[in-house]
Amino acid sequence: MKIPELREELEKRLAGKQRSFTFDKETNQLRVDHTALKKGAELDLNKLLAKYEREKEKALDDAVHFITTSFEAMERDVKLKGREKYIYPVVRSTSFPTETKQGQALLYSEHTAETRIYYALDMGDAYTMLERETVEKEGFTEEQLKEAALFNVRSLEISYKVDEVAGSSFYFVNTNDGYDASRILNEAFLEKMAGEVEGDLAVAVPHQDVLVLADIRNEQGYDVLGQLSFRFYNNGRVPITALPFMYENGKLEPIFILARKKPNK
Repeated sequence: MKIPELREELEKRLAGKQRSFTFDKETNQLRVDHTALKKGAELDLNKLLAKYEREKEKALDDAVHFITTSFEAMERDVKLKGREKYIYPVVRSTSFPTETKQGQALLYSEHTAETRIYYALDMGDAYTMLERETVEKEGFTEEQLKEAALFNVRSLEISYKVDEVAGSSFYFVNTNDGYDASRILNEAFLEKMAGEVEGDLAVAVPHQDVLVLADIRNEQGYDVLGQLSFRFYNNGRVPITALPFMYENGKLEPIFILARKKPNK
């Protein structure tokens, strides 16, 4: 399948009375707009085509599901009163917009030089990013919403798979509940892992649906982590950053793996 065929198939599956499509030939980005709400979402067809070559029909089903559930969430009224336990932080790259297409400011916090924290209301099959205006209208302060979100993410169960590669251990949190990367904000969990590793603790959030932790015990461990992060970043539906972090003394510092060794402090 080629990009034009992929685009045609997606537009056929997503066609509806309140949908319009815009295609950027230079970037191969397909934007799907909900014409009634004047909001939309984008699909990177380069990445989707690569996924299609691996997973075939499942890749298309996932893309359609992503757009459909996103629009369903947009169509619902955002009411926060009594729903505080459904508010969660979501991690995005610093290139992610800080306002909607309509100019409404999103609620967010700074995190690292590579990442930013946004806040979302879980609607079941999808979530909707919270706007500052909505928070104010509902009678909450920004701090109240942020504290609620961090409390909720700390309450999420954390399970992981472990792989031993080249003398280092790699832990993969991948529950696919939409908040795997958000678990990087659970400081108690990071502190626990920091106390258990034999070497240096590194952390990566290459895309929304995975959190990678690594017990780095040698030079090869950094190379493996860099390769893993880059691969996950390229394959993720919502990429965040391919750059891993060292976790030390409660802080996250980027690691530039190209040097093939831990940078001097």
